[in-house]
Amino acid sequence: MSSQDEPQQWTYLMDMDGVLVHEDHLIPGADAFLAELQSNDIPFIVLTNNSIRTPRDLRARLERSGLNIPEKSIWTSALATANFLGNQRPGGSAYVVGESGLTTALHDIGYVLTDSSPDYVVLGETRTYSFEAITTAIRLVEKGARFIATNPDATGPSREGSLPATGSVAALITKATGKEPYYVGKPNALMMRSALRAIGGHSESTLMIGDRMDTDVLSGLEAGLQTILVLTGISTTVSVENYPYRPTKVINSVADLVGRTQSPF
Repeated sequence: MSSQDEPQQWTYLMDMDGVLVHEDHLIPGADAFLAELQSNDIPFIVLTNNSIRTPRDLRARLERSGLNIPEKSIWTSALATANFLGNQRPGGSAYVVGESGLTTALHDIGYVLTDSSPDYVVLGETRTYSFEAITTAIRLVEKGARFIATNPDATGPSREGSLPATGSVAALITKATGKEPYYVGKPNALMMRSALRAIGGHSESTLMIGDRMDTDVLSGLEAGLQTILVLTGISTTVSVENYPYRPTKVINSVADLVGRTQSPF
């Protein structure tokens, strides 16, 4: 901790959807907030439970929304999953149900992707779940492959409404096999700790900004971080009261932090 004469240097972790963007639309003030972090050399990393895109693809998507975020400042549940598996079983093999964000992350740690006696079945997000791929995953789990899922989110957003997400498909595989997956993404504090390691941050001087009590605030709390809930996404001032834990602070949006990023509390 810093002395009383010096303001504490914070490190920022933040969710992406509902905090910085809605689908592909900028949340007002998010650009000014990030610009202030960058101009003050405040370390930050953007987290997402979505495993579809690589950090490079996400950077391009955010750039189209008007946000300039370098690849190294983006941490996905796919990267966290690859990081976890690389530590657990270096040079292993996996059958993947997911898209390029997940397959690229696993290739990058030297994993072989195969449907022949893999060490793991790894389930991630995809907009085109294949019945054939899910059937293969079920049979491999039945034969002893360890079941990993990138995140437990049951639904994801789209312009037309909710989409079934990783947690829903994981439930289908669990129902068929009797095997529960190990979820790496939020609210598992493992996701936050791996992001902290990636950025060289420390829990006592890091805060987590999110729009969901059940993932963002919970994982921040369990990782020993200060937490800020924004009301630009899922949770509301009413729904906050339904949980047995509270964020350190509730604000309307990240725009409220402009001018206060060095002393957010």
